[in-house]
Amino acid sequence: MTAHIFKPAKNAMQSGKAKTRDWQLDYEPEQPRVVEPLMGWTSSGDMKQQVTLRFETKEEAVAYCEREGIPYQVLEPKESMHRQVAYADNFAFRRGEPWTH
Repeated sequence: MTAHIFKPAKNAMQSGKAKTRDWQLDYEPEQPRVVEPLMGWTSSGDMKQQVTLRFETKEEAVAYCEREGIPYQVLEPKESMHRQVAYADNFAFRRGEPWTH
């Protein structure tokens, strides 16, 4: 039962960064998922897959795992490249190719 500690990524469907500031702890699955033959639903007997814990800092999450004796793996977040873009740049004279309709 290994735990993964990470910062969740921004939701691709929204521009906001809600729920991305906290660190999240998820458990690695112990049992594989099984497709139920009658209805075709996917199920698992592993209840730890449903547990998600959130911490304000990475140190709190690591301290929790060490206190409870849970082996863990920390996944460091990648820094996003933010490029300042303005609508006026579409019409700038320094633009490589002239603007046309």
